[in-house]
Amino acid sequence: MKAIDLYDQLERDFVKPDITEDWYNDDWETKEYICANFKNRSLGLLCDFTDEVNKVYTAVFPSDKAIQKILDDGATDAMLFLHHPLYWDLSENRKDLNKAFFDINIELLQKLKENRVSLFNFHLPLDNFGTYSTSKSLADALGLEIEKAFGEYHGAMCGVICKTDIKDIHELKERFSQAVGHETKLYHNGDDKIRDNRVSICAGGGNDTEIVSKVLKENINTHIVGISRYSPYSIESFAIEKENGINLLGGTHYSTEKYACIAMCKYFEQLGLDSEFIVDSPCLVDL
Repeated sequence: MKAIDLYDQLERDFVKPDITEDWYNDDWETKEYICANFKNRSLGLLCDFTDEVNKVYTAVFPSDKAIQKILDDGATDAMLFLHHPLYWDLSENRKDLNKAFFDINIELLQKLKENRVSLFNFHLPLDNFGTYSTSKSLADALGLEIEKAFGEYHGAMCGVICKTDIKDIHELKERFSQAVGHETKLYHNGDDKIRDNRVSICAGGGNDTEIVSKVLKENINTHIVGISRYSPYSIESFAIEKENGINLLGGTHYSTEKYACIAMCKYFEQLGLDSEFIVDSPCLVDL
């Protein structure tokens, strides 16, 4: 498939006029590889390295592990579809969530260029509620029935309100842990019983003050997120949850967003492209 046709199709299917991003700045070590499109908008085509795309890899983050997988495969004339343009490692800055993103390994990026592997990034366009979106895909993985989308953020509806047959917060935690494949974290602030059989999900950084305030207005006492670690960023949201008896469940940044990247493989396959999700490792410090 012509790379430009694939890029245009992605833009048509996912980008909405109100969605805005602010990832890029000139401090990036990789700036010489970043195309003008991304420097202007912080979304879409990140590195334009190929004219043809015969295979698409999907990944949550451009970690060394993810990129090395592509190199080990010997892939050429391919594309790496990313949910984030930088890789996440909170273990190096446990208190400051604003310093947990890091540049792509420039040596590995050069090798992708040599192998004609482009990089494409949708953050909020993939968070925005839809068939392949992050919170919707996580709800599907947990077997929850989506009631509606909620949580507008920079033009994207990032969360979902769900109905569940699970009555107890501990049972939900167990299902959550089984789904993501590792232990999850419960901040037990309220009743064990899930109020009205309704829960909220906001994958990734969903323990945000604005999001939690909307959860409170929905009269929900069970909120599922990715990054649940107590930090200066989350002081206010933790206070709201504790004061109002909202139980918080955290499953890590990677593990709550991976299902959208897995689902995107179906999207690319429908376009006639071979597609593969790259399995990575969750940062358990997120919890």
